[in-house]
Amino acid sequence: MEFNNHITITLTINGEQQQVSVPPMARLLDIIRNKLELTGTKEGCGAGECGACAVLLDGKMVNSCLIPAIQANGSSVYTIEGLAQKEEFNCLEHSFHKKGGTQCGFCTPGMLIASYQLIKDKSSPNREEIRQAMAGNLCRCTGHQKIIDSVADAIEQLTKSPEGQ
Repeated sequence: MEFNNHITITLTINGEQQQVSVPPMARLLDIIRNKLELTGTKEGCGAGECGACAVLLDGKMVNSCLIPAIQANGSSVYTIEGLAQKEEFNCLEHSFHKKGGTQCGFCTPGMLIASYQLIKDKSSPNREEIRQAMAGNLCRCTGHQKIIDSVADAIEQLTKSPEGQ
């Protein structure tokens, strides 16, 4: 005997409204990766400790592995794919490549989401504020210094540009 206990939720994903049929206990991460096939969002620990699954939910960074999909019903979600079209994000991405903030790349989407959130929340954060903002994201390759350098470089570039003023 098979039960079809799915519910339909409505989300705005990267600016586009989507209706998705999901099991009641599905996580937002599972919906993003498996139903919507937006695979930039990664599952690292599954316990909200590593930040690899970070997304913006109604403008705030969350670990999507901890969010029941039903809780996101009616919400706006931005993944790494959706942020890729924003100027601040492109500057971050360039700085990560330039300063060596990416190595294996697994943590990079979460790092970029956290960096983007920091830039949106604070116009000119210092290195300590960058470290604090990145504390919820783990990287096993870079030792974090190159990531801090990457974010600082992006902030410097954005404050120099006419759009960043």
